[in-house]
Amino acid sequence: MAFELLEVHGIIYKRQKYQEADLLAKLLTRELGPVTVILKGALRPKSKLASVALPFTEGTFTILTKRRGISQFRTYKDLVQHDELFGDLLASAYASFIFDLLDHAAVEYQPVGKYYQLVMTAFHRMLAGDDLEMLSQIVQLQLLEAYGVKPELSCCLVCGKVQGTFDYSISLGGVVCSDHFARVQRMHLAPKTVALLRTLGLVPIDRLGSIQIDDQLKEQSRQAIDLIYQETVDLNLRTKKFLDELKTL
Repeated sequence: MAFELLEVHGIIYKRQKYQEADLLAKLLTRELGPVTVILKGALRPKSKLASVALPFTEGTFTILTKRRGISQFRTYKDLVQHDELFGDLLASAYASFIFDLLDHAAVEYQPVGKYYQLVMTAFHRMLAGDDLEMLSQIVQLQLLEAYGVKPELSCCLVCGKVQGTFDYSISLGGVVCSDHFARVQRMHLAPKTVALLRTLGLVPIDRLGSIQIDDQLKEQSRQAIDLIYQETVDLNLRTKKFLDELKTL
């Protein structure tokens, strides 16, 4: 496949040193999904690319690509750099986690569709000061579909009931109503926790207003989501481990 010179819109969410003076960076792009690019000479003292390659830099980037492997970074415009994240370790950790979560669900050079908007909206709401934990939970629940294990949250998996008291069944892959509690394996979650999971998993993120959840309920939903991921996806993300450690400090 021949090289193409393409203009893409997105954000740099990860970078690492490559050879003596180069950087490898991961872009999440609207057009191509995740893309790995090389920024040649970015680590040289007078390089203009040094600031471009900072994590969470948004913009329009021109890349030379074969739509596979490592593409070459060429030019940029309309950059937006979120300096506020460099002074907020917790917010930066949450942001890194949600981008990493999508990165592991996606295939390079394949558009991620609605998940691009999901993660970018969550990221911008984090910057605006919305609840970091709840935004990450929304992303986690709604990205389960991208991992091929979309949960049924809209109605009871057994009978289709949409109202009542519900619990979550990992083995069945969604919620079940109280009519079937005695006959299915379930998580024995509090009704409020299940109601929160259903809301977070079903409502589009751009339609959710200000999220104000008490700490106890927030922790219960976090534990439930962690267990769902553990049993259905089994990821071992460094960003998640670091975030969990950071929250204990």
